[in-house]
Amino acid sequence: MTPAMPEASASPYPHLLAPLDLGFTTLRNRVLMGSMHTGLEDRARDVPRLAAYFAERAAGGVGLIVTGGYAPNVEGWLKPFAGAMTRGAHARRHRAVTDAVHAHDAKICLQLLHAGRYAYHPLSVAPSKAKAPINPFTPRPLSARGVERTLRAYVRAARLARDAGYDGVEVMGSEGYLINTFASARTNRRDDAWGGDLPRRMRFATEIVARIREACGPDFILIHRLSMLELVPDGSPWHEIVAQAQAIEAAGATLLNTGIGWHESRVPTIATSVPRAAFAGVTAKLRPHVGLPLVTTNRINTPEVAEAILAGGGADMVSMARPLLADPDWVAKARAGRPEAINTCIACNQACLDHVFANRTVSCLVNPRACAETELNYLPAATPKRIAVVGAGPAGLACATVAAARGHQVTLFEAGDAIGGQFNLARRIPGKEEFDETLRWFRHRIAETDVELRLGTTADIDMLTGYDVVVLATGVRPRPVDFAGHDRPDVITYLDVLSGRIVPGRRVALVGAGGIGFDVAEFLAHDGPSPTLDPARWMRDWGIDPAFEAPGGLLPAQPAAPARELWLLQRSPGRPGSRLGKTTGWIHRAALKAARVQMLGGVGYERMDDAGFHIRIDDTPQVLPVDHVVICAGQEPHRPLQAPLEAMGVSVHVIGGADVAAELDAKRAIAQGSRLAADL
Repeated sequence: MTPAMPEASASPYPHLLAPLDLGFTTLRNRVLMGSMHTGLEDRARDVPRLAAYFAERAAGGVGLIVTGGYAPNVEGWLKPFAGAMTRGAHARRHRAVTDAVHAHDAKICLQLLHAGRYAYHPLSVAPSKAKAPINPFTPRPLSARGVERTLRAYVRAARLARDAGYDGVEVMGSEGYLINTFASARTNRRDDAWGGDLPRRMRFATEIVARIREACGPDFILIHRLSMLELVPDGSPWHEIVAQAQAIEAAGATLLNTGIGWHESRVPTIATSVPRAAFAGVTAKLRPHVGLPLVTTNRINTPEVAEAILAGGGADMVSMARPLLADPDWVAKARAGRPEAINTCIACNQACLDHVFANRTVSCLVNPRACAETELNYLPAATPKRIAVVGAGPAGLACATVAAARGHQVTLFEAGDAIGGQFNLARRIPGKEEFDETLRWFRHRIAETDVELRLGTTADIDMLTGYDVVVLATGVRPRPVDFAGHDRPDVITYLDVLSGRIVPGRRVALVGAGGIGFDVAEFLAHDGPSPTLDPARWMRDWGIDPAFEAPGGLLPAQPAAPARELWLLQRSPGRPGSRLGKTTGWIHRAALKAARVQMLGGVGYERMDDAGFHIRIDDTPQVLPVDHVVICAGQEPHRPLQAPLEAMGVSVHVIGGADVAAELDAKRAIAQGSRLAADL
């Protein structure tokens, strides 16, 4: 039987904050901090940083933490010399992590992850010789003896985790990693005791669970992460998912966590354009078929969304990774009834997953302290100063609020009638509605830290005299273009479009195919509500079976007809969008392809006249019959106050787009503003 939920109480989120009795232990609430690789798992010298990172989330009230993935053997490494749990030295090293978490009365599980055919090294193994489309390495098929060695490695790793003080382990059985590929007929082509029909294909997973339970005893949390929705062609049908869940329960699992999608799937699962809790329904669909508690996941970022899922009986716990990266005190703020104080994850992936795939330590766009807890601290200022910050975009907002929180007297000047700068444009893009949450949080922080905000005020030299420090966060201006006809009224800028000053016609060319060009193309391709705000339409656009019955959960995609005919042009040769984020760029390219946007590289811009936009590709002239040309060709720093202030001997710092205008990088802007404020 699944655990009963509590009756309504005075708690603002009674289901979310209710304890969960696992029989041999009790979790203090229903929030699981999901596994997320940070880059701190792979080197012994980073263990103190990892301990501080988890300790801050434990102190913030989370009930159960799951670490990033650790391999049970060398073949299972995600990359050469990646994090592993194979020796006693590893277990002893991890004591610092478990002690730090237990000091705050939270519980923590080590995730055991064998990369299988996703391993980025030549030692990779899999059930069969089936190369992943996202990996250059072809795995070696495991022999029967190799399977047995791997099973023993899992058991050894679980025992070592227990020795290290972990309360349990999570067995990663989803997302296309080794266990998942054994269970799926798509990748398991064996005809022996470990492949063929479903009972033999899922035997590998059930043996791991059963052997860990036997080795580690009945009082050890054993989470199994099951791929409930694979989102790949020829994926597992629903009846097989149910059978796997029931077998895992019988083998001795404590909790069943939800896995969504394989890494090679061409359906977005966690990006900001994915509707909130879009996949919670698949967990709810499984709930009547098993008796152990179920954990649901993906795009759950606010207490209201989490509470609604639990109150509706769709799951017993919610898993969140990035939301706790963004705000380690997420649970404490929810418990205090202060959701407005939560620094909400906007699912941008820019500083977390994009960093992982670039072999960089994870951070967070909205919280630069994430994974930097030991070196970026906002301590009280030894000598409070009078600080003027000019410009209330992301950089200025971060600098002003951090400086004020440290005790400085801060005045924030903003020429416009609202805070946010370029974020006010970004939030208008379909699929980027979450950016509103960051502006809401900054409004709260301005009030909470007593920043003096002067909206509608264009700061000048006279206003800035008398301050100890002036910070210029005055942003950018569009880079001018020089083709003939650029001054015509039908040649406009992205600011004209996104601000609503000009509504382009039905045929539009966009000059510039960086992040801004893609955003504007997405904006112009849609009329009416954003698909992100309409989950049913979003699922049709991407070909997801809303009943989760089809093999892999996929149906033929039915994207909506585009609102305009669009050409997205870039001067440099090559594929437009190739420099977009590693984990989200493919989503933007796929969305524009579905909207029939013509994306062209190596374009020369000749002129705009009444006949249209004259361009040249490979020395071949063309005329695009457009109503408007929108300039998205980059920006230049805007910092007219810098030179006169410096000439007067004023202490001046330049941050954000005013410092470097490349692609309106909010990640860099917020980090730069925060770090400057920490040093002032």
